[in-house]
Amino acid sequence: MKDGINQCGGSGIESVDHFDGVGIVRIRPVVNKVEIKRAKRLIVEQIPHLADIEFPKRPVEDDGTLIEGRNAVLETLRAGRAVDKVFVAEGAHIGDVAAEARRHHVPVVTCDRRKLDGMSPTGNHQGVIAQAAAQEYVSLDDIFRVAEERSEVPLIVVCDGIEDPYNLGAIIRSAETAGAHGVIIPKRRAVGLTAAVARSAAGALAYVGVHKANNLASTLDELKERGVWLFGAEADGTVGLYDAPFDRPTAIIIGSEGQGLSRLTRDKCDYIVSIPMRGRVNSLNASNAAAVLLFEALRRRTQGN
Repeated sequence: MKDGINQCGGSGIESVDHFDGVGIVRIRPVVNKVEIKRAKRLIVEQIPHLADIEFPKRPVEDDGTLIEGRNAVLETLRAGRAVDKVFVAEGAHIGDVAAEARRHHVPVVTCDRRKLDGMSPTGNHQGVIAQAAAQEYVSLDDIFRVAEERSEVPLIVVCDGIEDPYNLGAIIRSAETAGAHGVIIPKRRAVGLTAAVARSAAGALAYVGVHKANNLASTLDELKERGVWLFGAEADGTVGLYDAPFDRPTAIIIGSEGQGLSRLTRDKCDYIVSIPMRGRVNSLNASNAAAVLLFEALRRRTQGN
C-alpha cells in the first residue's frame, strides 16, 4: 500500500513514498550543505533505517585552474605557469612536487585526502592538486609602466588579506572602471586569481594587471620609495574621505573582511581614511569600501577639489 509524503519543499527531496514497508526517496540535485542536512533530517524522521543514505553530489566544475596528478602538477610548476597553491594529501609520497613548488615560492598546503576528493573534477588527483591562476600575474614595474604610458599619476589598489574571491573580483572590477593602474595582493593568507575571482571581475582582468607580492610589507616599502603615498581604509581614520589628497601618487589599501588592516600595514600608511556614515550600520563590505575610495580618487583627479 502506498503512503506518499510530498511536503518536502526546500529539503532536496521531491517525495518520500512507502510501498508495503519499503521506503522510496526521490531526490532532486542538492545545491548546498543546508539542503543536505535538511533532507537527511526529513528522511530519518520518515524512514529511520535510511539514516545513512548517500546523496547525489553536485559535480565539481572543471574551469581549467585545478591541475590534478603528480606529473601534471610537476610539469605545470616546471613550465613556470602562475600557481597560487599546491594542495597535498596527508601521507602522499610526492616530495618532488613539494620541492618544485617551494623552488617557485608556491605555498604547499597539506590537508586531509577528503578535501582533495571534494576539489577534484575527475576524482583522480593522486594526492596532489595545484590551484593555477586564472590570469598571469604582472610585475610592479608593469603597473608603473601603465601609469607612465597613460601620462597619469599612479593609482594602485592594495588588498591586505582579502579571502573572499567575490570580494577580490569586485575590487578588481572597480579598480578597472575607476582607471586604476594595477592591483596588488599578497602571496599568503589571501585568495589568488581563481576562476571565481575572474568571474566576479566580469572581464576586468583583461584590462588591469594584478601583482602578487611575496612580502607585502616589503612591497609597501618599495611603493613609498617610488613616491607613492599609502592610504589605508578604516572606520577610525585620521582623515575624512573628502579631505584625502588622492591627487598625488596613491595606493588605496583595503584590509581583510574580518580583521581589517594588519598592524604592520596600518603602521606603514601615510593616511588612514574613513568613509562618512549616516546609517546605523557602521561599516561597508571590503569591495564596497574600495569602490567608494577609488571613485573619490577619480573625482578628485578629474574635477579637483
